[in-house]
Amino acid sequence: MGAPQVVVGLTGATGAIYGVRLLQRLRELGACTHLVVSAAGVLNAHHELGLDRRALEALADVAYAPGDVGAAIASGSFPTAGMVIAPCSMKTLAAVAHGLSDNLLSRAADVTLKERRRLVLMVRETPFNLAHLRNMTAVTEMGGIIFPPLPAFYHRPDSIEALVDDSIERVLALMGLPEAHPQPWQGL
Repeated sequence: MGAPQVVVGLTGATGAIYGVRLLQRLRELGACTHLVVSAAGVLNAHHELGLDRRALEALADVAYAPGDVGAAIASGSFPTAGMVIAPCSMKTLAAVAHGLSDNLLSRAADVTLKERRRLVLMVRETPFNLAHLRNMTAVTEMGGIIFPPLPAFYHRPDSIEALVDDSIERVLALMGLPEAHPQPWQGL
C-alpha cells in the first residue's frame, strides 16, 4: 500500500498557518498532498504569512487551480484518505453544506462526502450566526467533521506554533494517520 493521499483546501478565513503547518506535517509523514487554494486563501496567506500562491503550492505534491473542475480529485474514482480544509471560510462551509460544487474546492469536498471519506473543516469565524451553525449541522449530518481550531492549554503551550501544532496533530489523528501525536489529557 502506498502513501496516503490527502486533499487539502486552504480558503480565505484567518488562520492560514493551519493549512501551511498541515501541509508541512503531511509531507513529514510521507503523505501525498493535493492542494486547492482559493483566491481569498492566497490573499490571506500573503497578509498573514507573506506567502504567495507559488510558495503555498510548493508545500504540496500536487496543486490545482480552483477552477480546474476536471482535476483528478473531482472524481470519487480517485482514491484518497480524505480531505481537510484549513482554514475553512464560512463561504466554503456554506458551499459544502449545500452541495454547490461550483469550484474544485467545494467539488472535492462533495466527492469526499459522497464517497464516505473523512472530511474535516477547520472553520474560522467568531461569533457564529445561525446560518453558520445550521451549515455546520448540515455538514455534520452528512458525515463531515467540524473542527474549529480551538487551542488546548492543559499541556501549557509556550508559543503560537505549539498551539497550532497541537490542533494539527489532532486533525491528523482524526484523519487516521497513526503517526500523528496529539497531546492527550492525562487526567489530574
